[in-house]
Amino acid sequence: MTDLMRAKELLGSDPSLTCVFVRGDEIVTSTQRGIRPLVERVAGGKSLKGFSAADRIVGRAAAFLYVCLQAEEVYAAVLGEGAAAVLETHGIGFLCGIQTAQIVNRAGNGPCPMEAAVEGVSDPAAAVEILRKKVGI
Repeated sequence: MTDLMRAKELLGSDPSLTCVFVRGDEIVTSTQRGIRPLVERVAGGKSLKGFSAADRIVGRAAAFLYVCLQAEEVYAAVLGEGAAAVLETHGIGFLCGIQTAQIVNRAGNGPCPMEAAVEGVSDPAAAVEILRKKVGI
């Protein structure tokens, strides 16, 4: 089984997990919501080089973070169209359960605030700085 399929399987087996990173026998998980676990990894100087990632929701904001973290490939249960474009542009392979035009906020009544924060941004490093400020890290 590939690392990506292992990550996807682990994510699906535990509803408390929000993201899973797998590289061979090394497994890293998080139960933090939103993009916080990714922003914390970036802020801590931790890479995902060589890791396959599985995530509940990946929009453009998360996709920029995965680019900066150098993830090998990403599975998203829900993937935004903008995220697919970012990942493809930066050579990161991806799979998804459902692809959607827009990632919405938790209340379901508007766009995700993290997506809104990086609207019009094309540089991953610039997006990360915006997201770090938005999250307060």
